[in-house]
Amino acid sequence: MKRDIYEELLRWKNNLNRKPLVITGARQVGKTWIMREFGRNEYDDVVYINCDNEKRMEALLSDDYNIDRILLGLQAISGINIKSDKTLIILDEIQEVPRGLHLLKYFYEEAPEYHIMVAGSLLGIILNRGVSFPVGKVDIMELHPMNFNEFLEAMGQEQLLKVLDSNDWKLIDILSSKYIELLRQYYFVGGMPEAVLSYCNSKDIAQVRDIQSNILKAYRNDISKHATKSESVKIGQVLDSLPSQLSKENKKFIYGVIKSGARASEFELAIQWLIDAGIIHKVNRIKEARMPLKFYEDISAFKLFLLDLGLFACMCEVPASEILIGNNIFIEYKGAFAEQYVLQQIISRKVKPYYWSSEKTPSEIDFVIQRDDKIVPIEVKAEVNVKARSLRQFITNNPDLKGVRYSMLGYIDQGWVENVPLYAIDSYI
Repeated sequence: MKRDIYEELLRWKNNLNRKPLVITGARQVGKTWIMREFGRNEYDDVVYINCDNEKRMEALLSDDYNIDRILLGLQAISGINIKSDKTLIILDEIQEVPRGLHLLKYFYEEAPEYHIMVAGSLLGIILNRGVSFPVGKVDIMELHPMNFNEFLEAMGQEQLLKVLDSNDWKLIDILSSKYIELLRQYYFVGGMPEAVLSYCNSKDIAQVRDIQSNILKAYRNDISKHATKSESVKIGQVLDSLPSQLSKENKKFIYGVIKSGARASEFELAIQWLIDAGIIHKVNRIKEARMPLKFYEDISAFKLFLLDLGLFACMCEVPASEILIGNNIFIEYKGAFAEQYVLQQIISRKVKPYYWSSEKTPSEIDFVIQRDDKIVPIEVKAEVNVKARSLRQFITNNPDLKGVRYSMLGYIDQGWVENVPLYAIDSYI
């Protein structure tokens, strides 16, 4: 499988001012695979050490940070002779070694010629608990589930992908039935690499759902392992509320959906835990569509989304037939799947999304992003019914802006808004 982050890794390797690289992301988004695959392709040797399984790492770092001694220890543990420009050093699950992250500071300051990558599925949790982080001494990349374009590539649909990249809307429209069928499959499978690989190899939907279920169980195990008992209960309650939160017409997060009388103070830490673990994304409201959007952020109002569409379908227990056959997935569930899908594609492109809602009327814009020097309001429609009164009024009130509508219709430029097919979103963010 090809991942978009590979090109970023190449730029990192060839950068003369390269720093030790930290790859963050939720459990099972493919961090270990991409590091080992990159090392296998781009280096003569790879020293791979899983700090969760290799207990000698803690002893190795217990005395000091003498780089020569540590390099000798890494060679002894791995059995590989480390050469500065020909060997990639990978320290996986680095958070399991208390002094592991701090080691990177010394590699940066004393041995920058060495190529070192580290990763951890719960780095955000660890850092929020006061672990020292070598700020300014490392490069950081975040890995997300596979986006729709990566899914197409994994499915062997390179030619369809090339057509999307061409922006030849007439040709794209001719091929729309193929794209819609693949989009249905992506709605079910999602972007977790193990689920995608299983589906590509076998098309066994029961196996895919089992994989998704096991990933969700692994997340819950992490919660019970790394949070207190009282924290675990609240984190689980927030997670369990997501299907109900996103199936509402207004998808703003409501604490009362978790339980009657719930307050923000009761669940704020639980939400932050899930964000830090990479399991959910938080999209804050903006009060005005002005540059920079961050200045107009209202952190008291927000939406929460799961990290992956396939995991969301599994959590909601939506039958495969509802997704893969017929139009139910596009017309039911209050557009929850379409909005989750769009959010995932935006995030994969390292664009920070917000949403806008009026304080006086029910008007709402699903997402608002800042693209280069432009603000782009985004309306998401799950099907071909594309009436968008909120977006039309929003553009009327902000005539210097042009909207984008993602729907199941083909491409149309209406002047004030461009309609882009949902399956072509990646080339239009």
